Amino acid sequence: MATATRRSSRLSSLAERTSSAGSRQTANPRKRKQSPGATPSTPPQKRQRPAIPPAPTPTPSAVGLMAHATLTAERPANPMVARLADPQTTNATLLSPETSRVITHTNVTAIPSKLPQPSTTTATLLEEANTHLIKVDERMRPLVENNFCRVFSPEGLAEVIDPFESLASGIISQQVSGAAAKSIKAKFVALFEGDRRFPHPSDVAPLPIERLRTAGLSQRKAEYIKGLAEKFVSGELSAQMLNDAPYEEVLGQLIAVRGLGKWSVEMFACFGLKRMDVFSLGDLGVQRGMAAFVGKDVAKLKNKGGKWKYMSEKEMLELSEKFAPYRSLFMWYMWRVEETDISTME
Repeated sequence: MATATRRSSRLSSLAERTSSAGSRQTANPRKRKQSPGATPSTPPQKRQRPAIPPAPTPTPSAVGLMAHATLTAERPANPMVARLADPQTTNATLLSPETSRVITHTNVTAIPSKLPQPSTTTATLLEEANTHLIKVDERMRPLVENNFCRVFSPEGLAEVIDPFESLASGIISQQVSGAAAKSIKAKFVALFEGDRRFPHPSDVAPLPIERLRTAGLSQRKAEYIKGLAEKFVSGELSAQMLNDAPYEEVLGQLIAVRGLGKWSVEMFACFGLKRMDVFSLGDLGVQRGMAAFVGKDVAKLKNKGGKWKYMSEKEMLELSEKFAPYRSLFMWYMWRVEETDISTME
């Protein structure tokens, strides 16, 4: 599974180099006895390593689509073409795995006279969501101002997602390192002829398990991916269904696929389908972030043990429900609580 990247260590390193350019380190006060006539020497300066920030608790995406924190200065300057958006539906641009047909919401420029005013679009969705989070709890302000969520930005929403590739990639990445998953995926794609970036489900379904395993897949993973491909070939799963169906239906259909647990499906719904109101109770990183958000000492709770060592299930539900229908974004910020100073908002 992929992990979120960190930029804070690079920033602290840059700050250390800048400050050290104009200053010299103080020499050791203990003086060594010099031999007669010897030229006094200055003890060599020890190079100080930049301070390493505490390890955050990012949650890897089951589909390799986990968003990464972007500095405010790196926000995209050119907005994408605006489409209608809805926090309760799929907002991603989906690609049909078999036909390569693009499935998305209507471009707002196509029917401007028929749109209710004001209308939520992909250009305004993130801004509206952030405004809601801050309105619910002012402590969200520093999180919003210091962490840019590219996933739900116009640029992120414009990315084309092949749901079969995303889900299959999630299965490949289970319980292996990112480098290993990348290598296995490349070997998997190489099993199929043609210049496509990823095989169609109809290419994968007929292949025997033994052939799939030559890419480095375990027996179970090969079975899972073959079964997933069969679901798309039969029509039980489709990009159109994932775009149109209510969240509970999407959740039920995907959990029924062998190899896709509830957490994996929740991550795919959030970061693959770009649904705005997903919340994962089973995510330990979210639980820890929420505990820190409300002022709990997570360092002391770390060794407590148990599934709900940082915060109870009831507490998580009660707190998260306040942020509906934008709980996906709330969850994304909870992964970043310990990297952001929210003490001024207490």
